[in-house]
Amino acid sequence: MTAPDHSTISSQPFQAIIDENYVTSFLLELLNTPSPTGYTHHIMARIGREAEQLGYAFEQTQKGCGVIKVAGEKHDSNKVIGLSAHVDTLGAMVRSIHADGTLRLTSLGGYMSSSMENEYCHIHTRDGRTYTGTIMTNHPSVHVYSDAREYAREEKNMIVRIDELVHTKKDTEELGIRTGDYVSFDARPVHLPNGFIKSRHLDDKASVAALFGLLESMKRHAWQPKHDIVIFITNYEEIGHGASYIPQEITEMLAVDMGAMGDDLSCKETDVSICAKDSSGPYDYMMTGTLIALAEREGIEHAVDIYPHYGSDASAALRGGNNIRAALIGPGVHASHAMERTHQRAVINTARLIAAYITEE
Repeated sequence: MTAPDHSTISSQPFQAIIDENYVTSFLLELLNTPSPTGYTHHIMARIGREAEQLGYAFEQTQKGCGVIKVAGEKHDSNKVIGLSAHVDTLGAMVRSIHADGTLRLTSLGGYMSSSMENEYCHIHTRDGRTYTGTIMTNHPSVHVYSDAREYAREEKNMIVRIDELVHTKKDTEELGIRTGDYVSFDARPVHLPNGFIKSRHLDDKASVAALFGLLESMKRHAWQPKHDIVIFITNYEEIGHGASYIPQEITEMLAVDMGAMGDDLSCKETDVSICAKDSSGPYDYMMTGTLIALAEREGIEHAVDIYPHYGSDASAALRGGNNIRAALIGPGVHASHAMERTHQRAVINTARLIAAYITEE
């Protein structure tokens, strides 16, 4: 059997015009909207409004994923491209209330407890109230605890100090706070004049903003993808089953998620990361090769990397038994699952590469 030939892509670049101001503004709004895994109804409502303002119908699955369909030039072909990104983020849930009124947490998603120490947070009660607090260890002061510096930063030692006059478990319960309430971490997004964007939860709201930059470009500049596309916004990616179900018409899926940096990886904060393999195994050879060739054709800053501690919505879709090909790209993000940073060039370049891919034959 002969090797696949990626030289069949068109030699004519497709210069999609992506509005940087629109993408960055929408990204900052998404970052400021709390959406820990399982508590994504508010941000999904905002995404639905944005899609409809751009003129696209927005639907949701039973699980709460968002679906936006765009007809292609070859509307009757058998090829339907799914483009996924996720709005759920790292977060926590109240595990219990200590005798002194502070909260014990259980994590939502995989992160280092040390990366959340001294972070501001919000507690979201089931009856709709919201309180602020600070995440810290229960040995938080060097003036009091001799082991404060060496104390293990692990889940059992982390608490939330609530910004209310509480001194007992009963005090906290009278606020309406209960086991099972969600805790979101303040994102604190900053967009610097030099183009850097630093914030929690760029994973994966930067990719969502890139996809909406694509939708805005198609609407404003009146262009279409070659084939039908389904934009699939998931809400449980951080715990592994975000895209375990996908709309059944999808024949190939391009997951759009952050690119990690460090160790022997070559990705930078201005790059589009093209992931050849992650913890779930290699991605589709043809799709990955085409993405690399298109990035080279378009002159898009990119890197091809392997992520041994990473899984994506494409991984979940394949494990869910979907009969698809799948690949993974996304903007380069430094310090993933901690205080993250990317550059607006990476987000725009991600949208440009997707545009090139969906306008190919």
